Amino acid sequence: MSKPWLETLNEQQRSAATHVGGPLLVIAGAGTGKTTTLAARVAYLIDQGVSPDRVLLLTFTRRAAAEMVKRAADLTGARHTGRVWAGTFHAVANRLLRVYGEALGIGQQFTILDQSDAADLMNMIRADLGVAKGQRRFPRKETLLAIYSRSVAAQERLGDVLDKRFPWCAKEAEGIRRIFEVYTGRKRDLNLLDYDDLLLYWKVLTDSNELGRSVADRFEHILVDEYQDTNTMQADILRNLRRDNGSITVVGDDAQAIYSFRAATVRNIIGFPDDFSGTTIIRLEQNYRSVQAILDASNAVMGNASQRFAKELWSVRKAGEKPYLIHCRDEPDQCACVCKSILEHLEQGIPLMKQAVLFRAGHHSDQLEVELARRNIPFRKYGGLKFVESAHIKDMLAFLRVLENPADQLSWFRILLMFEGVGPQTARRVVEAIKSVFVATAVDCRQTLFAALSSKPPNMPAAARDAFVKLTQALSECAVASERDSGQTKRGALAAQVERIRQFYEPFFELRYENASVRIRDLEQMEQIAASYSSRERFLSDLTLDPPASTADFAQPPHLDEDYLILSTIHSAKGCEWDVVHILHVADGMIPSDMAVADQEGIDEERRLLYVAMTRAKDRLYLYFPLRYYHTKHARGDGHTYAQLSRYLTKPVQSFFEHRSSGKDDFGEGEAVIGCVDRVDDLLRGLWRS
Repeated sequence: MSKPWLETLNEQQRSAATHVGGPLLVIAGAGTGKTTTLAARVAYLIDQGVSPDRVLLLTFTRRAAAEMVKRAADLTGARHTGRVWAGTFHAVANRLLRVYGEALGIGQQFTILDQSDAADLMNMIRADLGVAKGQRRFPRKETLLAIYSRSVAAQERLGDVLDKRFPWCAKEAEGIRRIFEVYTGRKRDLNLLDYDDLLLYWKVLTDSNELGRSVADRFEHILVDEYQDTNTMQADILRNLRRDNGSITVVGDDAQAIYSFRAATVRNIIGFPDDFSGTTIIRLEQNYRSVQAILDASNAVMGNASQRFAKELWSVRKAGEKPYLIHCRDEPDQCACVCKSILEHLEQGIPLMKQAVLFRAGHHSDQLEVELARRNIPFRKYGGLKFVESAHIKDMLAFLRVLENPADQLSWFRILLMFEGVGPQTARRVVEAIKSVFVATAVDCRQTLFAALSSKPPNMPAAARDAFVKLTQALSECAVASERDSGQTKRGALAAQVERIRQFYEPFFELRYENASVRIRDLEQMEQIAASYSSRERFLSDLTLDPPASTADFAQPPHLDEDYLILSTIHSAKGCEWDVVHILHVADGMIPSDMAVADQEGIDEERRLLYVAMTRAKDRLYLYFPLRYYHTKHARGDGHTYAQLSRYLTKPVQSFFEHRSSGKDDFGEGEAVIGCVDRVDDLLRGLWRS
C-alpha cells in the first residue's frame, strides 16, 4: 500500500527511496532535493520493517544526520528512528572504536586530537629531533600535518605526496619520515588518536575477517550522503563493509566535488558502478531552487567537463532573467558595481541576508569589505575559525581532556604554560614528573591520581606550584562524581564540572586575553552545551569532531541592524542558497586559481567550483570580471596586468549571459572598458571605408 508521503516525491526521488536490491547510486544535481530523498529512503526502510539500529547513515556534518533522522521520524511517525546509526564518518568511527578498541590494542579511554593539537604535537617532535636546525628551510608544523594527513587519508606513499603536492619539501623526506614515525609512537604512548587515526583504525577493523564481518553484520543497510566528498580510505571502508551485502545507497553529485585539498577524490563517485557490481543509477535533475535561466548557464559551464555523469538540470520556474556577466575596469570598480547592485536589490525588498557574495579565496573580498564598511552595509564573512579553534576554548578542553585521560601530555603541556614562571622547558620537565607519578601510583582511579599530584606537586616556581595544587584539587573534585559509575555522569553534572574548572581558570583567563568580556560568553555557551550530555567522553568527542561553526570572538563587529550581507568562500557556501548571488573575480588566475591548473584534475575541480557557486542562486546571478589588476603603486605610472576572462566562460557559454559594462555614466571618472572590442571594430571599419 502506497504511503501518502511517498506521493509527495517526484518520480526519480520515489524510485530512489523505494529501491530494492543491490547497490544504488543517486546522482543528485544541485537543488534537486537529495536530503528529502535520503530521508525518505531511511523512512521507507524502517517502514518496511528494518530495525533502525541496523541502518547506518553516514553524512559529513552531525547537523545533516540529525536533520535526516528527524525528517524520517516526521514521515513515519515512528519515534524509534533515533536508534539509527547516524553521524559523520569520524563520529561513527569513534563510536565503533569505543566498542572494539580493546581488540585493536587502543583501549576505550583514548582521547581525540583536533587539528591544531595534532600540529602542536608534530611541532614538539620536530623540536625534539632537531631536524629543522640544518641549512635548508624545513616544513613547519601545519605543513607537516597536511603532508601526514594527505598520505594517510589518500593512502598515498610519502614520496609520492611530496613529489606531487609538496615538491619544495622533497629533499627533507628523511626528516619528515622520522617525525611521522615518532608522532605515531607518541600518540600510542599517550592514548591519543587524531582525525586520520579514527578512519585508519576503522579500516583496519574492517580489513579483519572476523572483526570486519562482525562490524559489517551490524548493518543491514548503509546510506552515504555527499559521496563525491569521500576520500580513498572512506571508500575502502565502505567496500569492506559491503563484501557480503550489496545493500548500499550513496547520494552525491560529481559536479560538486570540490574538496580535493582534504584528500577527497571524485574518482570514488565516478567509479562507484565499477566498485559495486550491479549498481542501479538514478539521476535527480528536477531543480527546486533556481530559475531555468540560471540552470541553463550552469549546465553550459559543466557541459565541457572532461569526465562526468551527464545530466541536465531543469526547473518548473521557467521565468527569470539571464545571469549577468559584468565587465569592470578594475577591482575598485568591481566593488562599486557589487555595492550598487546590493543596494538596488535591498530597495526592491530583498533583504541583505538573502544576498551573498562568493569568491574563490578569502582574501579576494578584502577591498569589498572596505567598501561595504564605507557604505554602511553590514556583513558577515564565512570561512574563518571554528568555535573550538579559539584559544580560550582550547584551554578549557585541555582541562577536560586531562580529566578524561590523565596521560594526555599535550594537554598538560598547554595547561602548564598558563602558569606564572613556566616556559616550554619547565613545562616539559613537569610533564615528565607527572608521568612518573602516574607510573608510581599504578592505579586507574582518576581521583587517586590527582590527589597524589596535589599532595606532592612536581618542582616548579612557587606561584606555579600553588596554581598546580589548586588545579589538581579541582580535577580531583570533578573526578569524584564521574568515577562513581565508570566515567558516566548524570545529565547536568558535566556542566557542573565545566563550571568548577572555569572557576579555577578565570584568573588566568582574565590575564591572558584582553577581550575577556567577549570570550566569557563562549565559556558560558560551553557550559550550556555540556548540560545536554551525560558522558564526558561523548562531549569531548562531539566537540572535537563536529564543533559549532563560529564564536563571537571571530565574528564581525556587532550591528544593531539585524540584517546583514553574506560574504563567503565558495567552499563554505556549498549546501547554501540565496535569492541573489554575486561571484567575484571570474578571471583566469582567480577562477580557476593559478595554483590549481598544473594538471587536468585541478582544472576540472575549479570548473566544478564555479558551477557550485552559480547554482547557489535562486533568482538573480551576477558574475564580475575586472579587466585590470594592480600589483604595485608608484609615484609615476602604475603596475598592472590585463586579465583574461575565465576559460570556463567560452563563447558558447557566454550566450547564456546578459553582458553589462560598469560604464562611465554609472561610476564616474574613467572611460568604460566594456564595448571596447565593438569600438575597435567600428574604428577599423572606418579605415576600410576610405
